[in-house]
Amino acid sequence: MNRRELTLGVAAAAVAGAASAQTVPAQLAQANAVNSPYYAAYNDQIGRLPQGVQADVRAFYELNGWRPVWNADRLRKLNDASNRAERHGLARSDFFDFVGLAADPDSADVRTTGAAMGYAKVLANGRVRPESVEELWEMQKNVVDLPGGLNDAMVQNKVVEWFEGLAPTDIGYSNLSAGYVRYRRIIRNGGWPRFRAGASIEPGSSDTRVPIIITRLVAEGDMSEADGARLTAQGLVYGPELETAVRSFQARHGLAPDGRIGAGTQSSLGASAEDRARQIALNLERRRWLKRELSPERIEVNTAAAIMVYWKDGRPVHSNRVVCGAPATQTPSLEKPFASVVANPPWYVPAGIARREILPRGPAYLASQNMYVQNGTVIQRAGPTAALGYVKFELRDSYAIFLHDTPSKAAFNLSTRQRSHGCVRVQNAVEFARILLSPDPTLLSQFDTAQQTRETKRIQTGREISVRLLYWTAFVDGQGRVAFREDIYRRDQVLAEALGIAVSLPTVVDDGARVANDVGP
Repeated sequence: MNRRELTLGVAAAAVAGAASAQTVPAQLAQANAVNSPYYAAYNDQIGRLPQGVQADVRAFYELNGWRPVWNADRLRKLNDASNRAERHGLARSDFFDFVGLAADPDSADVRTTGAAMGYAKVLANGRVRPESVEELWEMQKNVVDLPGGLNDAMVQNKVVEWFEGLAPTDIGYSNLSAGYVRYRRIIRNGGWPRFRAGASIEPGSSDTRVPIIITRLVAEGDMSEADGARLTAQGLVYGPELETAVRSFQARHGLAPDGRIGAGTQSSLGASAEDRARQIALNLERRRWLKRELSPERIEVNTAAAIMVYWKDGRPVHSNRVVCGAPATQTPSLEKPFASVVANPPWYVPAGIARREILPRGPAYLASQNMYVQNGTVIQRAGPTAALGYVKFELRDSYAIFLHDTPSKAAFNLSTRQRSHGCVRVQNAVEFARILLSPDPTLLSQFDTAQQTRETKRIQTGREISVRLLYWTAFVDGQGRVAFREDIYRRDQVLAEALGIAVSLPTVVDDGARVANDVGP
């Protein structure tokens, strides 16, 4: 039966009301397969491709009637697309070996499609499943019809544009991508000299490591080449101009910008250019996991940097320091809708915290903390010393993870602010609550009244606000510089191992002890 006869037969069956288990497109695809001289060979070759791309490659050839698709022009466009792999922190050689693909003409078409689909999947979804490298990862993933997309791109002669559109196109990814290319250029130019840790270097002192520090600061853009050459010629003195550049370096790395080159700053100076480039590549991978459409109003918390940013109308309009989970009680990667603001919230202590840290201290301690036990649950009354402070930001279905105020304000002044039991403590939380409620004067008035009377009151925002808890150890700051944070949760290390990337990152140097009696979530 030829294709025309099959189509007429399907139409006749439909008119007669004969139900078929297959749709018309499925039957046409089957006819194409039967009539194609390549069907059997291509199916056999697809079975030899990596398992992760087999279904997409098979679907792609079904769309194309099981015919060869790669002509010289399309191969040239595919080559152009693959040449841009470095922008995404990827090695082109991991996907495409055009010499090897052309070595066997009989299998070149299928293997080229397999390579193209593998590259497309990485750009669209990342190389690894996030759930396989993080203990709790619950965010919205990117979803793309890759076979249909590649087919349409070929028809429209937009292969390069299609591949580039698969990766995130937001400014965060684009700027970090440009940062990766820049660090690879630094590596090709020789990187920077190794910094050896030792005694602290104080402003005004002299040290043999000063020229190495200058070279590093020039390479990363914290100091101009002209200033670097001039200061190097002046000798080994750690003077005011170099101190200003060191403060810039410290700010980029989330360190206290005090100008002292102590343990924390020396640890960050110990990273090589290769390690920092690979750290950027790991963070580009994390961004590829996420859906591309972002809510114009959202709250984003970077748990690696302990910073929160509030976006309104697609722009960052407010930022705060936060305290998030300690390494032993990490804040997970979550994306949940914001539900409500609770003024003067009591704290229903999780059973684990109560069992380990509160109940063993006895009744006198509970009384001193304004706590009591009800139906087996430890509850802390609302008040000025309550662990949740004066406001809680509730998230829907969030595994008891939420944002809140805190009476322990000192921790916001530390560089290492991963100290909680997993929840996110927000600096100036009452002010932030007023910002969120300000679009509705009635809601704002209710919140302000509750703050004055110290009444516990839940206030619905009346609109959906997305909250995203992210772990980004490399990102571009407000001044367009690549900023780094050390891998305090060791998630970079786990991801690097999953990707087969060798990376050696500095260890975190904590700058403060745990706050006394700090038992909040």
